[in-house]
Amino acid sequence: MSVTTLQVRVRYAETDQMGVVYYANYLVWFELGRVEVLRSLGLSYHTLEVEHDCILPVVEANCRYRAPARYDDQVLIEARPSMLRGSVLKFAYRILRKNADDVEPLLLAEGETVHVVCGRDFQRKPLPEQYTEAIKALMS
Repeated sequence: MSVTTLQVRVRYAETDQMGVVYYANYLVWFELGRVEVLRSLGLSYHTLEVEHDCILPVVEANCRYRAPARYDDQVLIEARPSMLRGSVLKFAYRILRKNADDVEPLLLAEGETVHVVCGRDFQRKPLPEQYTEAIKALMS
């Protein structure tokens, strides 16, 4: 199963009074990872929404925090589709702190989001075939 990785640097605005990344920002990073998964397949959220009238609302989100990220850390966002069944799509994520080249990245958080493919009327609909095929190929 292929993983898409994106690197970001923690911005000061993403930290809280304790100097660590505010917990909700991990969900924002999950979204960045999802978008990059589609982009890596030559697909886009924008095209999905505009040309196919499909949205992917989050119906469930989980995050397990293992260690804090701090201002100016280089963070790796790993994302991959983990399940596609009918109109339900699940992504898995790992957030890691990038260390020196010879040191293994430290796991900061891991989680999942579950999405239901819908039209703008929020009625379930199938994911367009080109998206389904590309995501299934990535998962195999």
